[in-house]
Amino acid sequence: MNDSDLISLEKALHQSPENNLIRILVADELLKRERLQESEDHFKVVLEKDTDNIPAKIGLAKIYFSRKNFSTTIIILEEIIDSVDRNPELLVLLSKAYLNNKEQAKAIEFYQKSLLINPSLTDPQLDNLRKPSHASDISELVGSIEENLRFEKPKITFDHVGGMHKVKEEIKIKIIQPLQHPELYKAYGKKIGGGILMYGPPGCGKTHLARATAGQINAKFISVGIHDVLDMWLGNSEKQLHNLFELARRETPCVLFFDEIDGLGASRSDMRGSSSKMLINQFLNELDGVQSSNDGLLILAATNAPWHLDPAFRRPGRFDRIIFVSPPDLTGRESILKIMLQEKPTNQIDFGTIAKQTDGYSGADLMALVDRAIEDKLRDSFEKGIVQPIMTKDLLSQLKSMKSSTKDWFVSARNYALYSNESGLYDDILDYLKIKK
Repeated sequence: MNDSDLISLEKALHQSPENNLIRILVADELLKRERLQESEDHFKVVLEKDTDNIPAKIGLAKIYFSRKNFSTTIIILEEIIDSVDRNPELLVLLSKAYLNNKEQAKAIEFYQKSLLINPSLTDPQLDNLRKPSHASDISELVGSIEENLRFEKPKITFDHVGGMHKVKEEIKIKIIQPLQHPELYKAYGKKIGGGILMYGPPGCGKTHLARATAGQINAKFISVGIHDVLDMWLGNSEKQLHNLFELARRETPCVLFFDEIDGLGASRSDMRGSSSKMLINQFLNELDGVQSSNDGLLILAATNAPWHLDPAFRRPGRFDRIIFVSPPDLTGRESILKIMLQEKPTNQIDFGTIAKQTDGYSGADLMALVDRAIEDKLRDSFEKGIVQPIMTKDLLSQLKSMKSSTKDWFVSARNYALYSNESGLYDDILDYLKIKK
């Protein structure tokens, strides 16, 4: 469409301002000419009259993407993507928005959907998501993990983890004692290894505890995130997962830790695509050691949403110990604060008082509290030219503008514990909330 055609359209719109079809044509043409503000104004007029107008929402999504407002682009497209599910161009746009928003797993998911609809609609930026670790050669995978500093022998132990005594005891029984007394387990015909699933609100130290477990037994530690497994190409995700297990088996004793495992092991009944179900089946086969022995392989996993995990993961021999990692109790909070403030300039801090006023706070919340207090003392130190120690009043002052981040999680968890708890799996949540069963 040339400029004269656009002028004609604008004249027609002037004569019929209520005609949304003409207004969208004008807005689209303005968008093509990168006259973004004028285009946005027209699309918004359409949506004021017709809040469900899909073409107008698509136009706004493209405008926000051009402005690098990727989070808003995602919000708009996520709302309408099911209505235009067979539109590969929009799926690519959503994929690129997720990629630029540092959400690689989502980018892969929607790009793969677009390729299934139209394999010829490729995008160079999204094609670059393929990583060296997708290769079948395990030596390449080792190099990739070491480069990303997630293949390590942690130096921290349980002494560096405040509180969590019940969880530590469970891990000792399931993981540490079998390695320390292999002859006893062999006498009873019990394998050394197995899995523990930790669940609870975010920020309560599940990852830190997993790393400390490896340090406690002087084992190697491999941390696996969803991005290390998911791949846009069919079959590669399963290969990735298999290679990670093979690497861990080769390095026994080894702790293989899966963070946010619900992203990989979501219930198959909730899934639409066969590729996701195939990945779950591969995961279950690896846990069972169908093709290789898992002796000496210690598998830990963490999730904030255990109710989304496929029930098959909880069968004996897989994640047969499921542990609730609650926010630290009073003693735990006091211990965590002492660890965090160790070797920092302080002056007679009343840890007990701070601990009493941080009920429900996660370890991450306590870290944020300490960081805020430190930032304030740094400013004071710069002004006065001498190091100013952190005092009880500094921490209490910061508490006035803070609140626990775990409250929202417990709102959802409470509902699952009350109404989807036939097996008693979530009884620990009810105990923590002091709700009678």
